[in-house]
Amino acid sequence: MAESFVRSPVRGAHHVAYRCLDAEQTRWFYEDVLGLRLAAALVIAEAPGTGEQLEYMHLFFELGDGKYIAFFDAPGNARPEVLDRKHSFDIHVALEVASEEELLAMQERIRGHGKTCFGPVEHEFVRSIYMYDPNGIQLEVTYRTAKHDAIMAEEELHAREAIAEWSARTRAQKIEMFGAERLEIRKAAA
Repeated sequence: MAESFVRSPVRGAHHVAYRCLDAEQTRWFYEDVLGLRLAAALVIAEAPGTGEQLEYMHLFFELGDGKYIAFFDAPGNARPEVLDRKHSFDIHVALEVASEEELLAMQERIRGHGKTCFGPVEHEFVRSIYMYDPNGIQLEVTYRTAKHDAIMAEEELHAREAIAEWSARTRAQKIEMFGAERLEIRKAAA
């Protein structure tokens, strides 16, 4: 860990939020298929922080730790391509269960609702199943293996060096694709 590291007061995520195609379809998947509690469905008349008049519904589904996954149903400014199936590297949400038994029970539950669910996939530190929600977001349901903490602790020891090596290997490709100015945001913000 870098000596200059100062731990943030951030305790965790209250919620992560994504656009959805349809509130009811999203409710079906997250409540009926996954079994998450629908905690709120708020109808709001303006975009937060801008004052722009835009009616939308903001849905919240509660996770077991009291945090939320949330969605915006805002047909007034939606673009159809935003709701296309996304590559898992673009948007990928991993929900955690406590054991392999719970993982396999979730897979059975998901398949019982007619949804395709791949896996389990062995990642050494976690085992996971994968599916897509109705909004094109890949969901992973995962549990930590007995090796999880040891693997993560070992990886932390050389994480910065791994990033430096990766950045050196991929920088030219990124400059070609995105431009150098986008890779230098830290310098621009100073």
